[in-house]
Amino acid sequence: MLKISQDIRNLDEGNISDNLLHYDYNVKHLMSLIAKGIEEDDPQYLSSYRSFEGEVYENYLYEKLIRYAEENDEIEKFILKGFHQNKDKSFPNTLSISEKQQIVYRTKSREISEFDAMFITRNNELYFVEMTLVKNVLKLRKRLRKKKALLEIIFPNYEIKALIILNDGATGTKQFPAYCTVWFTKEYSSMNILEYIKNPNIKKIAPKQKSKSKKMIEANTLKLHYFRYYNTMSWITKTLRAHKKYVLDISFLMNMSTQRYHGLYNKFYIGFISIQEAKKTLTLDGNYKEDQRVVVAIEKKYTDEIVITYYIQYTRKNLYYYSFTENNKQVVEKKDPFGITVTEVFHINKMMDESYELKYTQIKVIKKLLKDRYLRENKPNTNPN
Repeated sequence: MLKISQDIRNLDEGNISDNLLHYDYNVKHLMSLIAKGIEEDDPQYLSSYRSFEGEVYENYLYEKLIRYAEENDEIEKFILKGFHQNKDKSFPNTLSISEKQQIVYRTKSREISEFDAMFITRNNELYFVEMTLVKNVLKLRKRLRKKKALLEIIFPNYEIKALIILNDGATGTKQFPAYCTVWFTKEYSSMNILEYIKNPNIKKIAPKQKSKSKKMIEANTLKLHYFRYYNTMSWITKTLRAHKKYVLDISFLMNMSTQRYHGLYNKFYIGFISIQEAKKTLTLDGNYKEDQRVVVAIEKKYTDEIVITYYIQYTRKNLYYYSFTENNKQVVEKKDPFGITVTEVFHINKMMDESYELKYTQIKVIKKLLKDRYLRENKPNTNPN
């Protein structure tokens, strides 16, 4: 178990020189608010400053983790990013450094995941690190599954774990999975960094201080299992619908390996229904063509329940997502036109021929199968012993 050092716990900046002042910060909006004389308790200012403070906190912890890794015999390799590494180019289908100098895994066109830091221990454990000032960590917990699933797929020879670093007062931390180690630091303030950005002439900063330890490696030097994102997604769709007897191959779906992919993709696409069939389930506004397809997916919720969801792609970048609350209330969401879901639906729609068409009655059967299985697997233990 990795233990937090007292200098990280107490936010001691004594051994990182002026490195924090050498990072590029996204402060254009914040500086414009300051120039306009916006009060510091104004919601706009608070939001912008909090975002900036989160950037500084991440950079501070990254600097501290480099020194922690240098001194910790448990850590064998530490992934460099920012000005500590030499390559700025982001390579497809591997770990590399993005244009923003973050550790990322991407397909040819989209980033799949970003990691605040990453290191490997002598016990063959690969840790990915999440750092945040956010007090409620529910959204963070939801992101963990996707990142862990991706790393398990591309690094099958490592045991994947997570290091979560939070400020004192964060809530919901007892709900983190067992593979997570959680550290708490004291409350952080980035005011001194902001003062320097506002007036860089207030001091002469020391040169960048870089580690010379052999533990430090470039992201793209890690050997990984080759993984093709869209090809794998298409293969899963085909296999789910390939059973000779059943409309959906539930055994394949619930296989451990398939569920690892489900953790990464979050949803599998299983076919499409016509607009006429969709009207039996969805409330639609009529802005569609009569031959419009409604793509059907099985989505894995945070609770691990698998539910039916729908996607309607009116144009290449115009995609709407339909889901239902626990009270069966329809929720409609327009997806980010530059997000990966838009690309996924476009890709899968091109792949599916008429054999993938589903009927309303088949959707009902699939819903019942998934619901019954979830209830069976999550049945409360009534045994008094």
